[in-house]
Amino acid sequence: MDKVALVLGATGGVGGEVARLLVARGWQVKALHRSPAQKSGGLAWLAGDAMVRDDVMKAAQGVQLIVHAVNPPGYRNWGQLVLPMLDNTIAAARASGARILLPGTVYNYGPDVFPHIAEDAPQRPVTRKGAIRAEMERRLEDSGLPVLIVRAGDFFGPKAGNSWFAQGLVKPGRPVTAISNPATPGVGHQWAYLPDVAETMVRLVECGDALPVFARYAMQGHWDADGTQMIGAVARVVGKPGLRATAFPWWLTTVAAPFVTVFRELREMRYLWRQPVRLSNARLLAMLDSEPHTPLDEAVRSTLVGLGCLGPDQASQAGEA
Repeated sequence: MDKVALVLGATGGVGGEVARLLVARGWQVKALHRSPAQKSGGLAWLAGDAMVRDDVMKAAQGVQLIVHAVNPPGYRNWGQLVLPMLDNTIAAARASGARILLPGTVYNYGPDVFPHIAEDAPQRPVTRKGAIRAEMERRLEDSGLPVLIVRAGDFFGPKAGNSWFAQGLVKPGRPVTAISNPATPGVGHQWAYLPDVAETMVRLVECGDALPVFARYAMQGHWDADGTQMIGAVARVVGKPGLRATAFPWWLTTVAAPFVTVFRELREMRYLWRQPVRLSNARLLAMLDSEPHTPLDEAVRSTLVGLGCLGPDQASQAGEA
């Protein structure tokens, strides 16, 4: 039987990584996009909008998996767009019998469950975006459909442009001459390398009927125990081991928040940098035995090359150093 998947958000970080990996694993992958002309990557690009139910329903015909990795660009209109898009995916999955795969976040949780978050921890978000993410998971669970949610820390990777790594630590498209650190000194933080996230998701999908109908797992990823390990990896990879980080300018997000949507969203998530937040992957290990894990320096090197901060020659030299 052919394995067919529909990816919503295939031009994004996690959607793109999962789509590419599914193709490599022998899946036929359809991708819905409002302007699909001249896109390839082994995907069957279909014209359509995730906000239009008929478009999603038509694209999902004959699929066994729907990857719901679509988000409004630049965090705009989250409250008006996110839940209707998910409802369209639920309707399409109900019609096709497909499993829904959703990338999960830590936004769903409030400080009452920090610092160690179990997979079944209660979700009592303290932010607007967190409330929306928690409602997404509630709707998926209430649907009674096969659902897989894989939760991870802050994404980084060669195609994770909309990330704290790219928006906070370094400046995309420029050599790394300075690093800023959003974390409070000494506070640990959890990171997730996107290719590892995609590999984890696809391995879980391949478990098939061994998964619960509503399956929720979390990744360990890269745990930076004191907030210095990611900074150190960046410095090593760019060949400047003595480079130290400066504090992220949180004051700027406060000043610019009324005018710049991205800054408003960054400021809302500051509480996740003020205290350790660590996801447990115990349930994941029970299912897969091990978690895909690229060494930190290798993952950072790939990320910096992808962001245009490090040329391939520099990456090779840094890797040999």
